[in-house]
Amino acid sequence: MTTRTLAVVSGGLSNPSSTRLLADRLTAATVAALRARGDDATVEVVDLRSHARDLADNLVTGFANEPLRTAVETVTGADGLIAVTPIFSASYSGLFKTFFDVLDKDALAGKPVLMGATAGTARHSLALDHAVRPLFAYLRAVTVPTGVFAASEDWAGSAGVDRALADRVERAAGELADLVTGRPASARPVDPFADPATSFEELLRGT
Repeated sequence: MTTRTLAVVSGGLSNPSSTRLLADRLTAATVAALRARGDDATVEVVDLRSHARDLADNLVTGFANEPLRTAVETVTGADGLIAVTPIFSASYSGLFKTFFDVLDKDALAGKPVLMGATAGTARHSLALDHAVRPLFAYLRAVTVPTGVFAASEDWAGSAGVDRALADRVERAAGELADLVTGRPASARPVDPFADPATSFEELLRGT
């Protein structure tokens, strides 16, 4: 059994948030879909709310601190990505966009991505296709055909979620699982400075 890694980027600003709720639903459905296809899965969540200051510092200094570097490596080293943003003024949030702005332009090339978005009203539902999908197209990621949008009314129902939303979640998760299982498992990117052959002390001594 191959173990796949899923990175989950949640752009929700509140705690708890409907954005994180949707991200968790999509994650659970994708893990189930992968297991149905004979693969196991591990999940690592990047909650952008906790990296807001890190991202602002990176924008003005050009350098990521250790927590942000770890988050970036989580996303770039995963076999598949689930990315969910709240929609503000008919587009992704600034925090969500800033995270993808600090990635290397080739970091997501070819990576399977499931997109999700939340908002208070269904009037924002087209933002997935006119804003979020072009963002990942620019980064040359491979987005699944089904984007999952959830408005406030979609969280109704006996199971805490509308049946139509549940169907979209299941369909998108299956599409992501198909893309992930069709690719070789990713290896973690290697930091060339993590284990230098010559120690800093030896360099200072000139040895």
